[in-house]
Amino acid sequence: MKPDWPLLARAGAVLVACVLAYTSCGALMPGSEGDTTNATAPGVTEDTVKVVFIGTDLTKTASLTGFKNPDVGSPKAQVEALEKYINTNGGIAGRQLDAVYEEYEASSDSPAAETTLCSKITQDDKAFAVILTGQLQSNARPCYAQRKTLMLDATLIADDRATFTSLKPYLWTASFPEYDAFAASFVQVLQKQGFFTGRKQAGVVAADTPANRAVYSDVVTPALTKAGVTGSVNWIDTTDLGTLNTGLSQAAVNFRGKKIDRVFFLGGARIAPFFMTAAVAQSYTARYGISTFDSPSFMVANPATIPPAALKGMVGVGFAPGYDVPDSQLAFPATDAEKNCLAIYSAAGISFKARENSRVAFTYCDATLLLQAAAKNIGPDLNAAAWGRAAQALGSSFATAAGFGGQFNSDGYAAGSGYRVLKYDDTCSCFTYSGEVTPLGR
Repeated sequence: MKPDWPLLARAGAVLVACVLAYTSCGALMPGSEGDTTNATAPGVTEDTVKVVFIGTDLTKTASLTGFKNPDVGSPKAQVEALEKYINTNGGIAGRQLDAVYEEYEASSDSPAAETTLCSKITQDDKAFAVILTGQLQSNARPCYAQRKTLMLDATLIADDRATFTSLKPYLWTASFPEYDAFAASFVQVLQKQGFFTGRKQAGVVAADTPANRAVYSDVVTPALTKAGVTGSVNWIDTTDLGTLNTGLSQAAVNFRGKKIDRVFFLGGARIAPFFMTAAVAQSYTARYGISTFDSPSFMVANPATIPPAALKGMVGVGFAPGYDVPDSQLAFPATDAEKNCLAIYSAAGISFKARENSRVAFTYCDATLLLQAAAKNIGPDLNAAAWGRAAQALGSSFATAAGFGGQFNSDGYAAGSGYRVLKYDDTCSCFTYSGEVTPLGR
């Protein structure tokens, strides 16, 4: 039976509430340099370092929505494997890693729930560091920073340079890129791939967040101007179901009225697939520019959410293979960093059928190994400021398993430093990479 896309668009909008109960960075409260004296931080004793790993449970969300998500195994067992590996290989700054696994229910996400979780981890657990997955409410990261808790962000979220610097020295990511560098590469790739050829306007669908607005103004608009294109941006309020659905539908109407047939997305949070179903309901079609932030593999795995015809001609930037392409398009494992993390898990009897099944485990592994690497030569006074200086001094000696590259510098906070051109291929009905890994920002 031929899918009823208008019906699916309405159903998709209802289901969005379960998946998009959160947004990326909202109003940020400034962090503090903190921990600059010769002192140890919360969660650090003479013998141990407490680190909390958050696991985001999507089971209820999947049952409510029917969405297909890859089986990522047992995050708790993966954390235990990492703890054992670290403690038999030098520990963290000469201390044993005390790893705590904390599961978080995605369908119940809210600012209040994030505050409760932050309070538990910082006040009850008294953690030195927290590994974040899925914490996308605007109050989450400032909460940890205010309480002097180091964050290693394993969430696929659009954090720009301003976000990192406002919360320094507490916010870092061991797997993904800074949003500014990503955005510069994204627009450049779209131009080189002929996405804008013959067009004077391009539609932009963006989550209405400070990070997106800043990057759109400072990075995207100048890049579009250089390409001879004017951006027509529609800011989407993802606060609740009503504002989200109205915003997406209105964006499609606006683009249709302006005869814009090239659209790309900023901010992730699966806005892209839901916009595409809303677009069909408004009798609007376009060619789309996409990135890892838009969860390409999710689009392929959920044809009831996104019209398969909308995938044709998609092009953009990919920086995390587990979210982008099947193993048939990129051998698994492909890098020494992937092999190293797989060996750690294999020693604990943990294996993965495919790369997409390792996406959470690899971000855990990245965060843990970065935590250890930067703490190696700190000495007795382990705190966020000292750890941050050491992390930035690592240069290219750290490599990410979940993404491409691993380049820290004196003012960087993100290990993801490379990308590949990402395209949808009709012959395999999947996304593929083309070209070599290129440094982000180029």
